[in-house]
This record gives sequence, C-alpha cells and structure tokens, in this order.
Amino acid sequence: MTDPDTETTAPGNRREELLDRAGELMAAKGYDGTSMRDIASAVGMLPGSLYYHFESKEALFLALHQRVVAVMEARVSAALAAADDGDFGPWDRLEAAATAHLEGLIETGNLVAIVSPEFLGEREGISAQIRVERRRYEQIFRDLFSALSLPQDVDRTLLRLHLFGALNWAPIWFDTARGHDARTVARQIMGVFRTAYEGKGA
Repeated sequence: MTDPDTETTAPGNRREELLDRAGELMAAKGYDGTSMRDIASAVGMLPGSLYYHFESKEALFLALHQRVVAVMEARVSAALAAADDGDFGPWDRLEAAATAHLEGLIETGNLVAIVSPEFLGEREGISAQIRVERRRYEQIFRDLFSALSLPQDVDRTLLRLHLFGALNWAPIWFDTARGHDARTVARQIMGVFRTAYEGKGA
C-alpha cells in the first residue's frame, strides 16, 4: 500500500489510473457493488488516500462518465470534420458519425455499460449532471437527423433512437474472432436506414 506523501506517480497520472480501475470494477460489479475501498485496493492505495483525488464515489463516477463521453464526442466530431473536407451529403455525414460512435463503443470495451442510461438509475445529485453530458453528445446526432430529407410522417426522434439502439446493442454480440469489423457493421446498420429512407423525403 502507498500513501499520498510517498507516491511517486504524478497526480494527473494517478487520477487517470484511478478512473481506469474504477471503470473496470464498476462495469463488472455495478455502481453499488463497487466501493471506494475496492477501487483503492485495485491501485494499491490506502482507502483514505483515494479521497485526495475524489471527494466521493459520486464525484469519481461523474468524472469517469465525463471522460468516456468526452472521448466519444471527440471521436465523432473528428469524423464529421473529416467528412466536411469531402463531398459528403447529410446521409454520408450521419454514417460517418454512426461509424465513429460504434468504433468508440467497441474500443471502450466494458466501459460502454457505464454510459448506458440504465446503468446508474436515478441518483440525487449526479443524475442531472450526467443527463447534461449525455444530451450534449446526443445533440450531435439530433442535428444530423435534422439535416436529413425524410418523409413527413417519419418521426426523427424515433428514427434516431432506433439507430442508437442498433449501434449500442452491437458491442454485446460483436466478436473480432468471428470476423466482425466495426466499420463494416456500422455500414450495414446504416444501410438499412439508407435503403428505407434516403431519397424519399418530401
């Protein structure tokens, strides 16, 4: 065990290590099943020393959630920036974002569970902050769907949720050993939506 006075790891690196281990533990055991003592033990730290970095488990989880969402947001934004450099239409831009989203989910591994709306449930004090993070990310896709030319009777919100449902479920069955490739899977999922709606706007 170590203590803050004897640690040689830089504070920023130590914080990132704590978030890494906390993410692994919470994804495996759930929020309620993971204690601050569990997290401290996973990094060889005295339980009390953990509070030097995070004042509570809620604060630690919020930092973890913010980090995961920020990484996903940066990935999707980069994909859209690259699309803007080419001759990409609204559907092409949506496909670029969807592909980046799925690749991010696959690469974050078990951390995908943490950003699920069902993972934490309602928690006084942090649920509202988490919703703000999630809505900011989802706004990227709301804007992309707003740019699509769709039949008047199509509910864009439902269509967006259908896409998220398909993309977010994919990591459950995704298996590189079976030849799965995130980009190909995303393209096939988007193909269903494009075949049904592209070029059929009012």
